[in-house]
Amino acid sequence: MHTDIHLRPTKLHKEIVNSLVAANSLLTPPCFFVACTVIRYFHSSLSQSLLSVSPLFLFRSFFAGKEKRKTDTMEAFYLLVFGALASLVAALELSKTSKDRINTSSAFNSFKNNYLVVYSLMMAGDWLQGPYVYYLYSQYGFGKGEIGHLFIAGFGSSMFFGTIVGSLADKKGRKRACVTYCITYILSCITKHSPQYKVLMLGRVLGGIATSLLFSAFESWLVAEHNKRGFDQQWLSITFSKAIFLGNGLMAILSGLFGNVLVDNLQLGPVAPFDAASCFLAIGMIIILTSWTENYGDSSESKDLLTQFRGAAAAITADEKITLLGAIQSLFEGSMYTFVFLWTPALSPNDEDIPHGFIFATFMLSSMLGSSIASRLLAQQNPRVESYMQIVFMVSSVSLLLPVISSFLIAPSGVKGGSISFSGCIQLLGFCTFEACVGIFWPSIMKMRSQYIPEEARSTIMNFFRVPLNIFVCIALYNVKALPMTVMFGMCSMFLFLASVLQRRLMVIAEMHKSRSQDWTAMQEMGSEADPLNS
Repeated sequence: MHTDIHLRPTKLHKEIVNSLVAANSLLTPPCFFVACTVIRYFHSSLSQSLLSVSPLFLFRSFFAGKEKRKTDTMEAFYLLVFGALASLVAALELSKTSKDRINTSSAFNSFKNNYLVVYSLMMAGDWLQGPYVYYLYSQYGFGKGEIGHLFIAGFGSSMFFGTIVGSLADKKGRKRACVTYCITYILSCITKHSPQYKVLMLGRVLGGIATSLLFSAFESWLVAEHNKRGFDQQWLSITFSKAIFLGNGLMAILSGLFGNVLVDNLQLGPVAPFDAASCFLAIGMIIILTSWTENYGDSSESKDLLTQFRGAAAAITADEKITLLGAIQSLFEGSMYTFVFLWTPALSPNDEDIPHGFIFATFMLSSMLGSSIASRLLAQQNPRVESYMQIVFMVSSVSLLLPVISSFLIAPSGVKGGSISFSGCIQLLGFCTFEACVGIFWPSIMKMRSQYIPEEARSTIMNFFRVPLNIFVCIALYNVKALPMTVMFGMCSMFLFLASVLQRRLMVIAEMHKSRSQDWTAMQEMGSEADPLNS
């Protein structure tokens, strides 16, 4: 059967493509795109067949069956943006040539796929909860002030307890830390069944600890295990870009759709996504326990946690590259988290009726576009990651400045309700651009962290990076109503511009160290050649 598929690909491929088009009466727009993407990942020989079918034709065929039902609830603008982004992502993924790919070994591919499955499950557990946290708290009867305190508790917990627990990963083991993430987040999900404020507060504290582990322990385990197995350093970029494409893009869309089915279609209530998240986390934990090996940073018993913190702080202050990297990460992520709280009021300042779920899926599709671009950039020797990230930060700075610019150039509408305004349309395009920059940022910052952060204190330093981020987000959340939205966006734009400036400084220093290293190597080679002559 396997041979028959490859001997007669044309017939099989046409049947699959025709089936996709015929399925338009059953699929939602994100599901339709997801179907194409999943097929692409599981059967690469479909590339040429899917390329022969215009993405626009596929979307026209899809939307033709949905036109009647969607006309009243969704404007053509949203569909146009989603369709254009989906076409770009499909074109980028399906048109990759050998120049855009890195030849790897089967052992690495097996290792990579195992990590991607685990990481996707972990991110699914996280994404399923996101859209329903605020909604669940409001259903329990809590006001905006009380809900705001719960969110601040989560970020505060990540800053204090998360830094301590995350730093223990270097000493006690990264695999153990990943399992701790699963257990902690599952316990956090269980607390959502209680309407008691104190129980929910405990859940936010547990969630904050889990978040710190998610963004440090898994990456630390991956980098250490990759190096321990002797894989090429450049291959790390493949895992990073695919992890963001699948975990932060595809899983976000699927999780949003699945959560919507659980809450709206099956009417299981707002706690259902948290129960589903627990199941995904449990499955991922089983895979970790059965297939991952343990690795450590500095596991010496003589070092206590305080000594470990001092060592990490000394490493940050002693190496300007690490200091710059931490500042860049905090500036970008701080702007990103602030954007998460601001995009809804920015697009509907007068309570315009906007499809939040569909816009969220569009943002995630933009992020997938960015990670697809990043995978191509990271596969090449030039431009270097330190170089192109300057442009990414500048573009993201301009994209978040659009709400400020539009407030001066376009007269605000005083009409309540209705559909999205012209200013909102412009801002939506800018926000999609920013999300594409986010998609490029994650695999690129992971690549730079793998190069510059010392292995023995990787998790500790990465959690140190999150301290200023969490402080900033707590302050922003506390003052979100005190400051005008244009001021908040302007502040984020300035932070991103500063990140671009610091990125340029990082590039200059990295080039200096590289040239010095090359000079030192050349001097050693000359010295070794001269030794036999002097003997």
